[in-house]
Amino acid sequence: MFEHKTTVRTRYSEVDRMGYVYYGNYATYFEVGRVEAMRVLGISYAELEEDGIMMPVIRYEIDYKKPAFYDEELTIVTRVKEVPRSRITFEYETWNSKGEHLNSAMTQLVFVDSKTMRPLRAPQVIVDAANKYLR
Repeated sequence: MFEHKTTVRTRYSEVDRMGYVYYGNYATYFEVGRVEAMRVLGISYAELEEDGIMMPVIRYEIDYKKPAFYDEELTIVTRVKEVPRSRITFEYETWNSKGEHLNSAMTQLVFVDSKTMRPLRAPQVIVDAANKYLR
């Protein structure tokens, strides 16, 4: 299993009227975690796109346990448990600085040719990076 931790600090604009971080903002936090995890693996989203590979999210699930609040530092734990084929699944957990588990989530992305918009096999650079941790 590959695991990476990223921290984000919640901003005032992300808080709803109840004082909670608005639920929709977690997708952005998970994107930060996913991009940083891929960067640690030596994979750049920008370079993939330059090479004509897109990675749209095709599935997103989240299970909320506790809210986050303004100006909290959150740790986003991002995991990959399987070597990707034509899709890659990321699992996430969000923790606050008190060590409280706030939520668990999952996104699944598919590799797509940017010209034809047809699914592709996972790029070899991603397969090789995943194999370092998952075999």
